[in-house]
Amino acid sequence: MAEVTYYSKEGLEKLKEELQYLKTEGRAKIAKAIAEARDKGDLSENAEYDAAKEAQGLHEAKIAKLESTLASARLIDESALDTSKVLALSIVKLKNVKNGAVMTYQLVSETEADLKAGKISVKSPIAQGLLGKSVGDRAQIQVPAGEVELEILDITR
Repeated sequence: MAEVTYYSKEGLEKLKEELQYLKTEGRAKIAKAIAEARDKGDLSENAEYDAAKEAQGLHEAKIAKLESTLASARLIDESALDTSKVLALSIVKLKNVKNGAVMTYQLVSETEADLKAGKISVKSPIAQGLLGKSVGDRAQIQVPAGEVELEILDITR
């Protein structure tokens, strides 16, 4: 069985929408590409047909992976989250002790992670160093650029 992963309502809906798209429009596009390639003649020497069949295999593998992810996905009730310590889906305001830079991240599942949107995976080194900590706590975290010390300024949601 796959590892249980926790999602926000938004993240879970996104996964369901992607799966629905892949099963409907995605499959239809691949079937059309296979039919067009098949119409071009001898299948034994038809590279376009081979490529379309390979794309179909990759597409079906992606569907299977998404179905497995959804089967082990759990929705987190965001209204019941404890904001006294850092947990999955917490929004954490941090200060880099060395340079004074302030940043805000939300800890989300790996598939929801998007650094540009301020969402980091709960499995990332920074999130792992913050989990369970409270406002005012400092965390020494090993990152690719070396060690960084972060102070937790605020925890919301």
